[in-house]
Formats: sequence, C-alpha cells, structure tokens
Amino acid sequence: MAQAQKATVSGRVVGAQGEALPGSTVLERGTTNGTSTGSNGEFSLSVNPGATITVQAIGYTTQQIPLNGRTTLDVRLAAAAQDLNEVVVTGSRATEGRSNILTTAPVDVISAREIKAFAQTDVAQILSYAAPSFQSTRQTISDGTDHIDPASLRGLGPDQVLVLVNGKRRHNSALVNINGTVGRGSVGTDLNVIPTASIKRIEVLRDGAAALYGSDAIAGVINIQLKDDSTGVTASSTAGQTTQNDGSVFQADVNVGTSLGSRGFLDLSGQFQNHDYFNRGLSDTAPLIYLGGNSGQYPGGTAADTEQKRRDLKAQDDALVAQRGYDRNNLRVGSAATRNIGGFLNAGYQLGAGFEAYVSGGATYRTGKSAGFARLPNQLTQIDLISFPNGFLPFINTTINDQSVITGLRKTVGGFAVDASNTFGRNQVRYDISNTVNASLPQGFAQREFYAGTLTFLQNTTNLGVARKFTDLGPLATLNLAFGGEYRRDQFQIEAGERNSYINGGRLIGTTPTASGSQVFPGYQPTDEVIRHRTNVAGYVDLESDVTEKLLVHVAGRVENYSDFGSSVSGQAAARFSIFDGLALRGSFGNGFRAPSLQQRYFTNVSTQFISGVPNQILTVNNENPVVRNGFGGAGQQGFGVAPLKQENSHNYSLGLTARVARTATLTVDAYQIDITDRIVLSSSFTRTNPTVSTILGTLPVSRVQFFANAVNTRTQGIDIVANERLVLSEKSRLTLTAAANFNETVVRSFNSTSTTINNDATPGTTNLQNTLFDRQQRARLENGNPRSKINLSANYNYGILGIEARTVRFGEVQTKDADPTRSFLDQTYAAKWITDLTLSAQVTKQVGLLVGVNNLFDVYPDRLIQNPRNDPNNFSVDPAQSYSSSLDNTNRGRFVYNASQFGFQGAYYFARVNVAF
Repeated sequence: MAQAQKATVSGRVVGAQGEALPGSTVLERGTTNGTSTGSNGEFSLSVNPGATITVQAIGYTTQQIPLNGRTTLDVRLAAAAQDLNEVVVTGSRATEGRSNILTTAPVDVISAREIKAFAQTDVAQILSYAAPSFQSTRQTISDGTDHIDPASLRGLGPDQVLVLVNGKRRHNSALVNINGTVGRGSVGTDLNVIPTASIKRIEVLRDGAAALYGSDAIAGVINIQLKDDSTGVTASSTAGQTTQNDGSVFQADVNVGTSLGSRGFLDLSGQFQNHDYFNRGLSDTAPLIYLGGNSGQYPGGTAADTEQKRRDLKAQDDALVAQRGYDRNNLRVGSAATRNIGGFLNAGYQLGAGFEAYVSGGATYRTGKSAGFARLPNQLTQIDLISFPNGFLPFINTTINDQSVITGLRKTVGGFAVDASNTFGRNQVRYDISNTVNASLPQGFAQREFYAGTLTFLQNTTNLGVARKFTDLGPLATLNLAFGGEYRRDQFQIEAGERNSYINGGRLIGTTPTASGSQVFPGYQPTDEVIRHRTNVAGYVDLESDVTEKLLVHVAGRVENYSDFGSSVSGQAAARFSIFDGLALRGSFGNGFRAPSLQQRYFTNVSTQFISGVPNQILTVNNENPVVRNGFGGAGQQGFGVAPLKQENSHNYSLGLTARVARTATLTVDAYQIDITDRIVLSSSFTRTNPTVSTILGTLPVSRVQFFANAVNTRTQGIDIVANERLVLSEKSRLTLTAAANFNETVVRSFNSTSTTINNDATPGTTNLQNTLFDRQQRARLENGNPRSKINLSANYNYGILGIEARTVRFGEVQTKDADPTRSFLDQTYAAKWITDLTLSAQVTKQVGLLVGVNNLFDVYPDRLIQNPRNDPNNFSVDPAQSYSSSLDNTNRGRFVYNASQFGFQGAYYFARVNVAF
C-alpha cells in the first residue's frame, strides 16, 4: 500500500551552460531515499507525491525543489565556490565518512573522472601517475613478473600494502617475484584485473593500518570502491600507440547501472583490453653468432689468437648472418603483449524487515606473451640445431584467471549496524612455453611448445562487523564503537608441468650434458608440487570519538592467530586536533605485522637465469625444505639451518598538518616513519663456488640455490605533501590545480640471519654465505630500487563543453649496484626525470565526448645504462686487458639500454578516446 502511494519522478541535472552533471545527488528531503545521476545527468526516483527534492553536485549551488505533483524535473545548477573535499571511508570504521582533511590519517581520493582523464588504462599505471606515494612499472624479461606488475606504497614492498574492494580484503596473486626486479621475493595483488569502468573511486590510505584491517597493511591500504550509483549505459573506447609505431593499445569498456525498483541497484561493467608489446632493445654485440662459443665469444687456442684471425672469423660469421637473415636485434626489451577480458558487478537490495543484501565481484581472463633471452646457434648445450639452426627466441605465455565474489547481509539491530559477509578470491597463473626446445631430448625432436605448470592461490574470508555511533555520551560529544571478528583460509598450489618440460633426456655434446627442461622456463616438477593451506582467526575493536569539537581520537586493536606460526597483536592510536578553524594537527602511532605468504613458505622451482651473460640453473627452494632447514654436518641431507619463516613486525609513526583556505584550497603535510623487523627477503643465489654450498647441493642438477628468510631490519622515513585549489572562474569556466609530492628513504639498519652455518662462514669474497644471503645488489634494490621522491603537478580547466588537462610528474632518481663490491664500477644512479601528459576534451553532444592526448609529451627516456667500450662487436684486440668483454657493464651484450624502475621506457604515446552515454 505504501508503495502504491509513491510517485516516480524523473529528469535531468545540468550545469549553467546545459552540460550534463553525472554523479549529482538527488535526494528526497528528510529521508535517506536518493539516487545519483547517470553519465548524461539523468535520474529516476520513487518518492512521496508531496516531496521536496534536494539536488547537489560538487562545485554547484544546492537546490531544494518542491514537486507539487510533478513527475518530471529538469534542474539547472549554478556554479558555486564551496568545500569540495571528498568524503572517505577508508582508515576508520565509523558509521559516517569524513572529509579527507578531517581524518586522523592521510587519504588520497582518485575519482572516476580522474581515472578516465589520461592515457593510462590499467589501475596500477593510473595510480602510479595519480598518487605520488604509489609506484608501479612494467618489467621486462622477468618471467611471470612481466605479466603482473609489482607495486609499492611509500617505498615499501608490494606485499606490504593491503588492497580492499568495497572495504573487503582482496586476495593476492599466485605469483611470487623471484627474478631481479623491484619487489623481488614478494607476493602482491594484481590490481589490473579490475576494470576501470567498474570503479567509482579509489582511496589510498597512507598510514599503517594492520590494527584495523590485519596483515599486509604496513605501508597503507588501497580501497577500490565499485560503482553503486550509476544509471543508464556508459561506454568508452581508447586506442593509441607509441611514436615508434609499436606498443599499440585498444580498450573498450561498458558500464550499465539500473535501479531494482525502489529497493536496490545493479551495476554491471565489462572491459576488453589489448596491449601489444614494444621493443627498445639494441643489437647484440656478441662478436660471433654462428662460429663462436660461450655466448658468441672468440674460440680459444690458435683459431683466433691474432687480430687478423679475429677479423677473418668475424667476416665469415657476418656473411653467415647476412645469408641466413639473422637479426642481431634478437631480444624484446619492453612490455609483454597482453589481452584482458573481464567483468564486474556490484549490487544491493532491500529484502524487508530492515535487511539489505549485497553482492559484488567479477572474473577476468588475461593472456600474455613475453620473450626470454635469445639462444644463439653457437650455444650448443641449450639449443637443437636441427629444429632451430639459427637459434631461437623463446616465449613465456601466461594465462591468468582471476575470480572474486563478495556476498553480505546488513541490518541495524538495536541501534547497531551489523554487517556479515563472505569474500572469496582465486588467482591462477598457467605457464605455456613456446618457440623453444628441451635441449636434452634427441635433436630434431618435434616438440616446440611445453605446458610448464600452474600456480593457484585461493582465499576465503568470513567477516562479522558491528558498529554504532553514540552521541552525548557523558563528556564525549560522540563515540563510534566498532568490533568484530574474521576467519580466513588461504591455499596455495603448484601443479607440475608436462614431463618433457622438466626432464633431462640425456643428450650429450661430447661428454658435456645438455640443459634440462624447456629452455627459458623449465616446468615445475612433481617434486615441486604442493597443496598447502592455513587458517587465521582474528578479532578487533575500534573506537573513534569527537572528544570535543576540536579533538578527534581514534584507537584500534586487533588480535590474530595463524595456524602455521602463531599469534600477533597490533594496536594503533591516532588523533586530530583543530588549532583553529581551517588548521589542524594530526598524528598516529602503532604497531603492525605482515604474515609470511604461503607462496614464500612453499614455492619451489628451477629457473634459467643469466648471470653476467652466462645461463645458470637456479633452484628456488621453499623454507620447509631440508636444504634450508637442516643443520650442516652429521648424516643425511645437509642444509643451511635457517629458522622457519615468521611474521614481519612494524612500528608506524606519523605527524601531519591539514589546512583549508577560503573553502576552495586545501593543504596536507604528513611525515612518517616505519620500522620493520624480521623483514622477509629472497636471498641472492648461493653458488657451488662456496664449498659449503657445493656440499649442500650435492648431486642436484643445479648450479645455484636461493630461498626465503627473515633476514633484515629496515627503517623508512618520508613526507607526503598534497595541495588542491578549485576555482570557479565564471559560470562557464572552472580551474582545478593540484600539487602533490612524496619524499621517502628506506635504510637497512641491520642484518639478522638465524643460521649459524651462514653467520660463521669464513669464506672470503662475494661467495661468503652471509654476504650472499643479502648482498649489496639486494640492498640497493630495497633501498634505492624505487624512486625516493615523486612530485605531481596537474591542472584541469573547463570552459563550457571544452576541457584541457595537463599533468607533469617528476620521478626521482633510482640506483643499482653490483653484488660484488670489487665491481662497484658497475654501480649506476639514474637521474630524476619529468614526464608530462596532456589531454584535450570536448563534449560534442549530450551523449558523446571525445578526448585526444599524449602520455610523455616530450618523449623522455630514463638514463641509458653505461656501456663499456670493450663491449663492441668490432673489438678485435687479443690483449686480455683490451679484448672484447660484455661482463664489464649491465647492458647484456649491448641489448639492454634502460632501467625499468622509474617510469618505464616506452617513450611518447598518443591516444584518442570516445565516451558515450545514453
């Protein structure tokens, strides 16, 4: 009967010049009944016939409009200068959100408009340019890490930032980064499986939050809020490529939002994305492609003992290169080729009796193809000359399946908001290797493609949360009480590849054995297979109070118990004090933790890695293996005697200032310090050159071994600065200015190996076990692998239907070091660079908008890697001090030119985008 007395009012909300105002709020005054306008400004709402409608939009004057029996309503809002600060929910369990300058901890808010404003189409790349404290770049020739970007917050590791979706924990990826990239040894979250069309906004909490959300939130939290207020259909398509005519991108996405009567909403999003690879590698400087040995070196003995003999041999080899059409540009040094298809939904529905059900989640299918290192036709132990007489470039093909679903039920009981939910997530990475051989099988063996195995990670989290806001509670103006519990189950699985992907078939070159398994990526073996799980039970309590009008205090505590290593207790206290209207001081301190991932505990494989241009079979062995855990000496399998992995522990401190001037300008400055003890690292590779290692490895068919250990203590200090100015210049024009910066420094304070075998090793030089566990290359990657500073300056100007958006980002310097201190001449610092983006937009009609723009307008590249003059294919010297050598620099025979850690090395990229709404 009540529903029968309702009336449906529909209409459109526009600005002073008739432009659509999507995302405006339309509310029945005096109730919680409301909706938001769609991309064309349209809305539909069921209300009481005599209602008064409140219409609000950021940057415009609010209007109150009595219906007086009308069922259609077109609203034109006048521009106004007002408080435009975003309301955020991350970092607090309060029942009501606060403006991001009124919170006790700093939070960046990236809106849906900002997500679509520039060239970037992946979430990780969008954040890297929009949030100065966040950093992510695509890697190259690093196996699975080519396909899942490592990301960091405040200079810490990918696994020290927690990702939420709609406030619920999101699962990690199955991949563990084991190669020489930023984030080596870590397990992060694949942000790029979430379609940008589904995102309402992204909130980046820049503060330790383990006491609020649990493990991983040492550096902060990224909360992705899915759209819940869109109506109608919006779609966009983006196409672009680099100025080198490669790296092309095509993306198409669609979002459909609808109401479910007056009881709920349904939001569906889909995305297709295709990224082609780009290549910035240079020609191979190996002197000989066909007639040499040892990666193209001149042969020993009398065959090339004079300059003339080397010239003659090089001429013969060059003739073969020309005759067979061999391309000396034989690598792909750039991003992988990927194709991504995904869909997400977000829905809520009022069931009656005060219950609201909600569901969100999605599925993504992504394929990728990246190259490894080329095998030359003279590398006889790694190739098959019958199948590949000219050598080959092997490819790693990945298939990534990611699924997630959040279901829940909310109800207010006795004034308490009760939220029960279950979150399930699954990430699976399958490897198929192509254009390669298993060199140990008979020559001419037909197989050139191998299934190399699958990694799978599952996580299921059941959560119950209760919250209530009390007012006028004794001396307290307000008190928000929240408490709850959580049960989580994680599972990690390794599935072996097919037999031919890992076996040694026994073929010999004379008396020399050939390499086992599919070249570039030997398959996971049956001995690597594992299915391991663990459970976690947690409870928390959270108190937030406006003690007075000037003082806000927030206190939280959390207890967690893991089935595999025990309990952890974390707590946090934070406060914000308003010095006077518009100026406040805020700060926090607390402790946190990060549980070792199942991947770090149980991952095992053998991979081929090139060290100084020479291929090595490297065993990554899990922490439970006797090679790691057993002591050295006595009977049985010898080992390093490393203790089992335990949690990383952190202490966080922050102090900041927030200011607001004339209601349009805001400034936040926040300094922080994060101390982490027992930080988990993946060791460098221990080599058989050390006699202890040789004894431990015994007859295993590998030359090196590496493993995970709680090995170092670090301190990270930094400061975040964010300033915004939003100006309404006239009825037609608006200007938004933003300046943001992050400055950070991570220092390894101490080394804390648990192994007496490692600590007591007296072997001199770089093969010393203590040095190898955490060498200077690893240290530089941890301390200087990410930019120590980032500055973001942006401006957005709109005049009627036209807009221009400019942004320039300064990526600070990074540094690399060689593992061997005697080779410090290979250390290099890469200077800071500015990357400028520009976008022009026009709302051509009410339904169609166009954007054209460029990323990296001035075609800026990172500093080049230094190349030693001796690394020259036309170096014919026979003097050992002057002859050809590729080991005196980091260019890998001249083919690698740039470091990927700052902003990549794609160069200028031009794009066009069309947005459609109806």
